[in-house]
Amino acid sequence: MKRCSTCNRTYTDPNLRFCIDDGTPLTDVEPENDDATVVTPHKQEDSWNAVAYQPPRSYVPPGGQAKRRRVWPWLVGIAGAFIVGILVIAIAAALMVPRIAQRAQEAERKANRSAENSNTAPPETNSNTNSTEHVEGPPPTDHDQVLAQLKDIENDWTVANLNADKKKLNQILADDFVAKDGQGELQSKADYLRTIQRDTGVEKWEFSNLKLVLTGERATLSGTITYFVEDRKAMYDFTDKFVWRDGRWQATGSDVKEVGSAGVDL
Repeated sequence: MKRCSTCNRTYTDPNLRFCIDDGTPLTDVEPENDDATVVTPHKQEDSWNAVAYQPPRSYVPPGGQAKRRRVWPWLVGIAGAFIVGILVIAIAAALMVPRIAQRAQEAERKANRSAENSNTAPPETNSNTNSTEHVEGPPPTDHDQVLAQLKDIENDWTVANLNADKKKLNQILADDFVAKDGQGELQSKADYLRTIQRDTGVEKWEFSNLKLVLTGERATLSGTITYFVEDRKAMYDFTDKFVWRDGRWQATGSDVKEVGSAGVDL
């Protein structure tokens, strides 16, 4: 015997598994007594009003209904995530756009400065070691400052002469440079560079009695240079002329005379 737990109806047909009224799964029970109500399924041929068999329906627990899934929380969650994503993108853009714009402006300024420098840079033949010490502008007027600058140029000039460094000399000498050679003949910058020869005998040198005459953009430096060569020394009086051109000092002339030589005490 089987019983429906929902309507408490019992069935004796051992082939039935679900209640024919509400579709509830049937459970096996022991027959109680003869007075128990026994319901047997009606056969279709016994009654024209017999109830047709229906497939079992989904089981619904007594006293409740199947819970329906709510869709709106999912919609609200998706919309919230979308809004948060937009806010994050907006904040990131607000932080990055000024930086990108600033970098673009800096790059543009650098490009403009490079273009200006390429347009205003002096030719290589007019540059010297003093070019990095000054920018385009009026000549310096401080006597001690100019004396220090020209002394540095004289040292670089001496090194370039001893090494026959034509590239360095090309930077120190102005295009209109004129000087006397060893025979007293005038020579141009091109002649000076063509005839310069390397001298490996000089061990050191020193300047003395330096005097500076500064007049606007022109300067004249005179003094004595002493070369130490092995066991002797040679002294020369020199007068070098400079001009402030393209924001730097350039040598325009030189006059050198030997004043004597002597042995060196070791």
